[in-house]
Amino acid sequence: MRLVTVGVAGSMPGPASPASCYLVQVEDGGRTWNVLLDLGAGSLGALQRVVDPADLDAVALSHLHPDHCSDLSGLYVYLRYHPERGSVATGVPPRLTVLGPSGARERAAAMYGLTPGEDMDDEYAFATWRAGEPVRVGPLTLEPFVVAHPVEAYGVRVTGPSTLRPGESATLVFSGDTDYCGTLVEGARDADLLLCEAAFQEGRDDGVEAGIHLTGRRAGRVAAEAGARALVLTHLQPWTDPDLTLADARGTYDGPVELAVAGGSHVL
Repeated sequence: MRLVTVGVAGSMPGPASPASCYLVQVEDGGRTWNVLLDLGAGSLGALQRVVDPADLDAVALSHLHPDHCSDLSGLYVYLRYHPERGSVATGVPPRLTVLGPSGARERAAAMYGLTPGEDMDDEYAFATWRAGEPVRVGPLTLEPFVVAHPVEAYGVRVTGPSTLRPGESATLVFSGDTDYCGTLVEGARDADLLLCEAAFQEGRDDGVEAGIHLTGRRAGRVAAEAGARALVLTHLQPWTDPDLTLADARGTYDGPVELAVAGGSHVL
């Protein structure tokens, strides 16, 4: 299993990165399986440096804020109008699986500006998350769990063949956007890698209402309580000091911890 951190900026694209987008790749059955976790603002461009979007097997959306899903509009254009691989040219609707919260189908159509009655059903096959109900995509199992955010939001536990340990499984857990909550701790239990948002900063954001984002300190606490083997911090806002966030996480978690970078990769 390989994780590519395509876009790591929080709340909006930053000067060095698109918004939230993470590619999970697995070699199995003589082919590469490609599953996206989120497709936030600006991420489709960077994604094309890693994989042809027509080769995606599924897009899994943590929630429907624009920094996590808005590039569905651009991907729709690619899948429909690409001169060689688009559905208009081939006559074959791709019906790419899009997993997400309730209302994802309607939100995607509205973002693109479709009129009432129009849809994207030739390009996308939408399916709604059910907490605790796993979804299979080739050799990967995706299990959503509810997290603490102002809108319907999910973390995702991804299990699939390990690259580092042939014949065994590896587990990647993506927090989505969330504050500290017990479901995140349980969802991240014994993960090989916890990819965890840390948008807020200790001290600076203490007056902001609870139930929105983690800090580095709280992300470290989740990793420690869950027994995660490694922690990668992501979704830092452009005005957040990454060194402070990293130091805060190291204060509560003594395992390996690092900052996600756009275009980086991790092998599990």
